[in-house]
Amino acid sequence: MHSVRPRPRVVVVGGGFAGIQVARGLGGADVDVTVVDQHNFHTFQPLLYQVATAGLEPADVAYPIRTIFRRSDNVSFRHGRVESIDQASRRVVLTSGARLDYDHLVLATGATAEFFGVAGAAERSLPLYTLADARHLRNHLLLTLELRDAEPQRFAPGVTFVVVGAGPTGVETAGAVMELLDVCVRRDRLNIDPELSRVVLVDLGTRVLPVFPPSASQYAARVLERRRVELRLGVSVVEVRGDGVSLSDGTQIEAAAVIWAAGVSARGTLADAVAHAPGPQGRVRVRPDCSVEGEQGIWAIGDAAAVLSGKGDSVCPQLAPVAIQSGRHCAQQILNTLSGAPTQPFRYRDKGIMATIGRRAAVAKAAKGPVVRGTLGWLAWLFLHLCYLVGFRNRVRVLINWAWRYLDWPSGPRLIVADAETED
Repeated sequence: MHSVRPRPRVVVVGGGFAGIQVARGLGGADVDVTVVDQHNFHTFQPLLYQVATAGLEPADVAYPIRTIFRRSDNVSFRHGRVESIDQASRRVVLTSGARLDYDHLVLATGATAEFFGVAGAAERSLPLYTLADARHLRNHLLLTLELRDAEPQRFAPGVTFVVVGAGPTGVETAGAVMELLDVCVRRDRLNIDPELSRVVLVDLGTRVLPVFPPSASQYAARVLERRRVELRLGVSVVEVRGDGVSLSDGTQIEAAAVIWAAGVSARGTLADAVAHAPGPQGRVRVRPDCSVEGEQGIWAIGDAAAVLSGKGDSVCPQLAPVAIQSGRHCAQQILNTLSGAPTQPFRYRDKGIMATIGRRAAVAKAAKGPVVRGTLGWLAWLFLHLCYLVGFRNRVRVLINWAWRYLDWPSGPRLIVADAETED
């Protein structure tokens, strides 16, 4: 009697862009895939700032992982948090005590906010990296505005919010916060003086959107300033206080909220614990094929890994396109390994970058070609994000929401959720 040889087991830790792409690439193959994540949904992170500023609902940017793989019989989902990896036994240990054996382990654990050692930043600022972060920030912003309206005698007639970081996330968030202030005053008639209200964007660099060409940065700065976003460039935050921030030039800014969009890091994550010699931002150093240096059967991709671009020793940025492409590549390399074929190095295909500054204003730069800005850039930004958004229903809901808001900014999901009283 012949024994049935068990199929290779692949454990993917993380249900973000990278992890989802690995599991999709292995769907239907002769392997058993288990996706492990502490959340049972995939989050479309590029639109988190719109959830945080009451432009979209949390459900618009989240999609159940089990539903994504409902037609892939060899892919299963495990809700849980990985506590450690027993590399000698090739086993993943969850906080619940459960153990998952693996032949191949993929670390797609993403990253966390990077606070750069700034005093008080981790404790008092509001990061924007997870759906919980976005929900918490939205509650904080709306509660602040409601409190100013209810008790005007306690506060100045205007309100100030500080956004730290002038990259795409910071620029998009600053523009959206200012639009939220505008619609709350104009539509909801909150007793707040818009002329005395401020959104201050702070960055150590000398221009906004530094990864874009200078012409795009200049356009973005003009649009932000025209929309009353105050730019404080060339200075850094040295302390986040309970009532605002202290800057490196000695300036003190009182603020109702400090939103942290200054960067991300893999330090303190599971990927950081595995790395023998962490790379930039605590990321795992990997070989050109995305396998972890010094390990067998362990791979790292996306924000968790220092993925080589394929051009010398340069490392890819922590962006969604890198996560998507490295996830697809990793799946193919696992299949190559299982079939005895040689693995191939990863090569990042830079298709360009884009960022929105607000309604009808965005910049987009293809890898080859001119900068597209204004309404055309904004439409390109909308189209691309709809294409990458997971789930047909989510695409339809977001499209209808954007179209409705484009017309006249009607009442949106400016809701303080039931547990808001525990948010602050």
